[in-house]
Amino acid sequence: MSSKGCLIFQLIVFLYLVAEITSRFEFTNVKCTSLDKEFGDFEHCFLKSVNRSYKYLSVKFNLRKTPVTKVNLAMFKRYNGYRPFMYNITVDACRFLRNRKSSPVINFWFNIVENYSNLNHLCPFNHDISLEKLPVATVNFQVTDVLPFPEGDYLIETHWMPYDIKKAVLKLYGTLS
Repeated sequence: MSSKGCLIFQLIVFLYLVAEITSRFEFTNVKCTSLDKEFGDFEHCFLKSVNRSYKYLSVKFNLRKTPVTKVNLAMFKRYNGYRPFMYNITVDACRFLRNRKSSPVINFWFNIVENYSNLNHLCPFNHDISLEKLPVATVNFQVTDVLPFPEGDYLIETHWMPYDIKKAVLKLYGTLS
C-alpha cells in the first residue's frame, strides 16, 4: 500500500472512531434536606448502581402539609467550586402543570422525571411525592442528544416552596464526560 493510500486509510479509521465517541452522563451523588419536618420529610433519597450499565435515582418525600406552590430549579457547573450555570428559574408548579409550554426550561427537566414520578396530574398535590427508579440513561439522553451540554461536573438544585418559604431542597450531582 502506498503512503498516500495508508494516509487515506488512517483518516477513514480516525473519522469512524470520532463518530463513535459520545458524551455520557453519570450520577455522582444526591442530597435531600427537609428544612421543616412538620411540612414533610424524605422517606428515602438514594442512588443505586445495579450493575455497570444500570444506575438509578429514587426519592420519596412524605408531604405532611399542603400545598407546594413554587419550585425553584438552579443549575451549577463546577469550575473552582460550583458556579451558577445557565438556569435559575422559579415557577408556580400548578400553573406550569396546567400549561407546560409556559416554561420551556422547567419542561426540559420535567420531561426527564415525568414517567418516573407521581407528578403526572394537575394540582392539588395532597399526597407523598415520589421519583422512583429514574435511570441515568434517561438523563443521559436528555443532556447529550436533546440539548447537548458541555462536559463537566454539574449540580442541579431544586427548592420546594409553599408560599415562597423554602421547605425542602434536593441536590443532584452528576458528571458529563
